[in-house]
Amino acid sequence: ASFMAKPFVGQTGNGMHVHCSVMDEKGNNIFDDGTDEGSPKLRHAIGGLQATLGDAMAFFAPNLNSYRRFGPNLFVPVNRTWGYNNRSVAFRVPNGSSDSRRIEHRVSGADANPYLVLAAILAGIHHGIVNEIDPGDPAEGNACEIMDEGIPFYLPSALKRLRNSDVMRDYLTERYVDVYAETKILEFEKFQQAISPLEYDWYL
Repeated sequence: ASFMAKPFVGQTGNGMHVHCSVMDEKGNNIFDDGTDEGSPKLRHAIGGLQATLGDAMAFFAPNLNSYRRFGPNLFVPVNRTWGYNNRSVAFRVPNGSSDSRRIEHRVSGADANPYLVLAAILAGIHHGIVNEIDPGDPAEGNACEIMDEGIPFYLPSALKRLRNSDVMRDYLTERYVDVYAETKILEFEKFQQAISPLEYDWYL
């Protein structure tokens, strides 16, 4: 067992999928309206997760190895797609009874901090519901063939995106976002100072 996102070349990585639903003050699932499709709030929540995915990638993929997990057709989401019981999308709505209607968030790696992942997911859900963001049509078939260029799949790019995110700063506070990003930048710079065995093999 390993919490490393991509421990082996040529094999799929380790993800941390999060299943989430939201209850109202009476304990009712707000994603359930008795239909197979789910409520408008379910769609809006997915829309918010789509809108904030790029901003929150530094939480979902917190170190350099995290990004080695992502690539086309590696059983990992590489875009903002959603769908019903589709395991190739970023945001899956599993089959089941209507009262168990939920979203499976499939982006995070096993190396992510679960508290920060949940905070970012809840921020995205709330942002989507409040602003009634439309997620578009659900994907059918293989949705993990084309990588979304709007998502930062490199740690420095993800950290820059996080620091510039008004949404993440609003939900997680400016101070926390700045401290987290600066800590990860220092960690990345330290990593870059190390010389890998592959460099010796290729260049020595």
